[in-house]
Amino acid sequence: MLPYIRLGLAGALVAISLTAAPTANALSAPEPAGERSAAAVVTLRYDDSRASGWEAAVTAGVASWNANVDNVKLVKVSPGARAEIQIVATSGWPQATLGPVRPGGQVRVELGSQAVTQGHDKTRIAAHEIGHNLGLWDTKPGPCSQLMSGSSAGTSCKNAVPNATEQARVESAYASGAAHRIPTDGRTLVDAG
Repeated sequence: MLPYIRLGLAGALVAISLTAAPTANALSAPEPAGERSAAAVVTLRYDDSRASGWEAAVTAGVASWNANVDNVKLVKVSPGARAEIQIVATSGWPQATLGPVRPGGQVRVELGSQAVTQGHDKTRIAAHEIGHNLGLWDTKPGPCSQLMSGSSAGTSCKNAVPNATEQARVESAYASGAAHRIPTDGRTLVDAG
């Protein structure tokens, strides 16, 4: 196998193969997750250590994404490791950084208690905000069957499962390492009612 160098160029990754035999100074890097094949799974780590009171909702929201999207796997970060998704509890409205987050990148979810005080479901909130990190916009107003309709579906809505369109959009964003080529939007979306 020939060594290669990965260079960042305007948000895209470019692989350059070296044709000479490796030397002591040759640069090489492991192939990032998500670029090995079309069926590769991108693993994103999350840290909910600052989301006190939301642990069950985060676990259920993550499980919903893991059960419904094939090429992205969300895993809880190991102690001392860096997480791509930082999840914190706040007193305001839920909000999140718009992705898609890349492996090695970083986005934030704020799980706001103001929405819970108004009657919205914690698990739906967690799954919805993670959806933003994975690159999904709000679809407001929208029905309860659309996870990304958020608070517009009303307080009786408990659905925390992305529908087929939402699943397909996330899978497309992460297909064949696409998340490495699509710039993270980086805007913070506030999900105020």
